[in-house]
Amino acid sequence: MQAASERLAGLGIELPAVPTPLAAYVPVRRSGDQIWTSGQLPLAGGALVASGKLGAAVTTDEGRHAARVAALNAVAAVAHEAGGIDKVRHVLRVVVYVASTADFFDQPVVANGASELLAEVFGPDNGSHVRSAVGVTVLPLDAPVEVELVVEV
Repeated sequence: MQAASERLAGLGIELPAVPTPLAAYVPVRRSGDQIWTSGQLPLAGGALVASGKLGAAVTTDEGRHAARVAALNAVAAVAHEAGGIDKVRHVLRVVVYVASTADFFDQPVVANGASELLAEVFGPDNGSHVRSAVGVTVLPLDAPVEVELVVEV
């Protein structure tokens, strides 16, 4: 079985630095053999990769990409807390919040951006997870998505 670090290298992906929290919270917390992340935004190089709502300013494809970026930020936080990405045994739970208009109904499609990244990084078995895709009115910084992870180490 291929290690997550090898999968990342094969994908040409480097883990970003763990984003600095925007308010009074920590980005990640470990409890026993589980690591929980705070919501992670789709930040790359200190800026959002997209902003606005799905169904208005942001397309479904842009939302999927933003979910992928936010999930990568969550993976970086998990890897930092675990002492390396290869310490992650299984992705347990993913929550994807999607800022969307009242008539946008493809939140699960947008959330697939995060789920697909996790399967690519951890493999189809270890990357499989339960998931919620939740439509919301607005997210911090006018981000289109926010991603939370729970993993087992």
